[in-house]
Amino acid sequence: MTKTLIMLCTYNERENITELIPELHAVAPDATILIIDDNSPDGTGRLATQLSTTDPRVQVLHRVGKQGLGTATLAGFRYAIDNGFEFVVNLDADFSHNPKYIPELIQRTLQCDVVIGSRYVRGGGVAGWSRGRKLMSQSINVWARLCLGLRTHDNSGSFRCYRVSKLAEIDWSLTMAKGYAFQEEVLYRCQRVKCCMGEMPIIFEDRRFGTTKIDLSECLTAGWVIFALGIQRMFRFRVKKVE
Repeated sequence: MTKTLIMLCTYNERENITELIPELHAVAPDATILIIDDNSPDGTGRLATQLSTTDPRVQVLHRVGKQGLGTATLAGFRYAIDNGFEFVVNLDADFSHNPKYIPELIQRTLQCDVVIGSRYVRGGGVAGWSRGRKLMSQSINVWARLCLGLRTHDNSGSFRCYRVSKLAEIDWSLTMAKGYAFQEEVLYRCQRVKCCMGEMPIIFEDRRFGTTKIDLSECLTAGWVIFALGIQRMFRFRVKKVE
């Protein structure tokens, strides 16, 4: 049996995780769920603590203030590495990523190091997006492929399963992105340590509760970070840990 960690980075997701945790247990009953909360004003962190006191499969990392999605995801990676997990699944906490895909995502990672739940391969797609949001997403994915040499199609989505032993090879102290560009940066660094990467189709759905935290400013910042990583790629900056 594989030792799997499912991580949820949260900021004001109380309503969503109330419904999401039982669904995660239903599809992955043996997995540990790690909630990484950035001191959500709506009490998401307090609810997570309550859940963890009655359910040992739920763990919580409380962080002081809103520090960014990238740093939260990295905290989850470090937790998975330090606690000997074999696989780590990352997904949004707002039901944009349907938990039903998780068993197949994990199964495919038995043959690959990174498997992406992809909107942009045959059979994948998005539901409920405006034309502007689709264009913004597709543009950042093309930009990541050009700058970082990525061959994967969905580089900005966070629904993924990683082999933890490969994440442990990367020197995460070199990370640049603190926000949403972390998704592209992770794939760039995984590619540099020769990870086998695959994609499986998913339908991305609109969040059930709350509002999206992605705006034009975040996208422009992501574009700049990806460009800077592209410069690093050109000059072969180090990504692996020094042995």
